[in-house]
Amino acid sequence: MDLPIANYQARRQSLQSNLPEGFVAILRAGELCTRNSDCDFEFRPNSHFFYLTGYAEPGAYVLINKTQSILFNLPKDPEKEQWDGFRHGVEGAIENFAFDQAFALDDMDEQIIGLLDGSQSVWFDFSDDVLQQQIVNWQQSLAKKVRQGAQAPAQFNQLAGLLGEMRLIKDAEEVALMEKAAQISVKAHQQAMQTVTPGMKEYELEAELNYCFMKSGSRTPAYNNIVATGSNACTLHYIENNAEIKDGDLILIDAGCELGFYASDITRTFPANGKFSEPQAALYNLVLKAQKEAIDTVVVGAKYTDFHDVAVRVLSQGLIELGLLEGELESVIEDKSYRDFYMHNTGHWIGMDVHDVGAYKIDAESRPLKPGMVVTVEPGLYVSKDNMKVDEKWRGIGIRIEDDVLVSDEGPVILTHGLARGVDEIEALMAKG
Repeated sequence: MDLPIANYQARRQSLQSNLPEGFVAILRAGELCTRNSDCDFEFRPNSHFFYLTGYAEPGAYVLINKTQSILFNLPKDPEKEQWDGFRHGVEGAIENFAFDQAFALDDMDEQIIGLLDGSQSVWFDFSDDVLQQQIVNWQQSLAKKVRQGAQAPAQFNQLAGLLGEMRLIKDAEEVALMEKAAQISVKAHQQAMQTVTPGMKEYELEAELNYCFMKSGSRTPAYNNIVATGSNACTLHYIENNAEIKDGDLILIDAGCELGFYASDITRTFPANGKFSEPQAALYNLVLKAQKEAIDTVVVGAKYTDFHDVAVRVLSQGLIELGLLEGELESVIEDKSYRDFYMHNTGHWIGMDVHDVGAYKIDAESRPLKPGMVVTVEPGLYVSKDNMKVDEKWRGIGIRIEDDVLVSDEGPVILTHGLARGVDEIEALMAKG
């Protein structure tokens, strides 16, 4: 499921209007990546490149200047397409993707050197080392022709920041696509809750997630699925997913599908046997309270850091009341002793990348939220099994609750709506399984 081609064309036109005279912008889709021997991973284009082109074949480049956008791609080749699949080719790039011109990759060096001649600045993503070296080579080729009247560009500018700001504000069609991805992920989490039984392996539960993703039209997760049972949940980026799920464990699943190159991101924590123990429920309800109050803070005009600050305050107060922390609330926040149990931020931008682009600060200050931004809100608590400072009943409990939230003029909109969050809701859903 992709957005209309006119959307990508409009983005290129927006870029053209936002860059100065004499610019040339160049982006690269990326190459196939070898998995092992002669087998490749499934190709996924660079997000900046796809955002401007809607084109998902490997090896392609796009050049955009003030008057035109040009794609360089693999030409039609029936013999190679027999083995590796369909190619749009040069003609298809113009007909199906609304480029002004297109050329085969073999002609790229000659064409780009000609297009750079006389330009003042080259804009590209500085993190792309391959492209950076190619641009240097093209510039040097032009520099050798100065006596023939060639003029090589003298400035290199970072394109990623500008594209990040463009991508940060989602339009209505992007939001609709992200909500569809989110709802596929909601169904997958529901399936996991209703399928789990003690004695399963974590990867068996992961299989339920991936089945639901694909069955609903998503070919891939947006990131490596986390299925963490028991104390594994205290490892924030746990991806081994091979432990046995035991009776009495909590299971933390952090998983979301990708649809049309847009991500979703959900975390839920639930009991393997369908019933929270008293300590588990106490910590869970504290995290849920923090999430609810944090989501209420995701409003137009609030600072990006506001919802994190709210979550920290709620969690810190609750940890004091439960006896896991000692001291006054303000001192616990100031000395960051809460970080023994909560060591990450409460969210991040989400869009084409699960940790999406866009600055978090403007002029060194936390930026205000605007309509069209989408954030995750994901407070958590993690009590190490080796933490001897707390009562044994708390040790090895890891909890996180995460939803995707759209900033809108009407208030926060939860795109991952419909998925059980409360203790009673989760236990009721699991009882139906």
